[in-house]
Amino acid sequence: MADSGPYRVGYAPGAYDLFHIGHLNILRHARQQCDYLVAGVVSDEMAERAKGRRPMIPLVERLEIVRSVKYVDAAFVETVPSKLETWRQVRFDVLFKGDDWRGTPKGDQLERDFATVGVDVVYFPYTVHTSSTHLRRALDALVQPPAPATESSAPHS
Repeated sequence: MADSGPYRVGYAPGAYDLFHIGHLNILRHARQQCDYLVAGVVSDEMAERAKGRRPMIPLVERLEIVRSVKYVDAAFVETVPSKLETWRQVRFDVLFKGDDWRGTPKGDQLERDFATVGVDVVYFPYTVHTSSTHLRRALDALVQPPAPATESSAPHS
């Protein structure tokens, strides 16, 4: 892929569980902004710590899916909660996030932390109509056992 952006090395972290168009959009937009894109795939344990549940797709599979996306030059497994520690390992110039982080306490902290090491935080539009959370809820609804019939709803003989 040709050099295409103002940044040399970009980093796009995420769980990438139930990979969907929103994930693809972030990676596509990120690659347009940098010469080399590293996708950070958070470990199962890190995802559980951040979201309160383990991903549905195991890490090794999420890593292979993300690594296979044409916009991604390398994939990195995130195993520590500190993005600054991840930066020390990967050494990127810019971190990409969905704009659902912009203006939040976590996003503001991320910007402050990375300003100390000269790394920009760039936000891309969050794909509102599709998210792993929405997909997970839909799947959960499909596998929920039907509610037991109550006496008032049982057929009378």
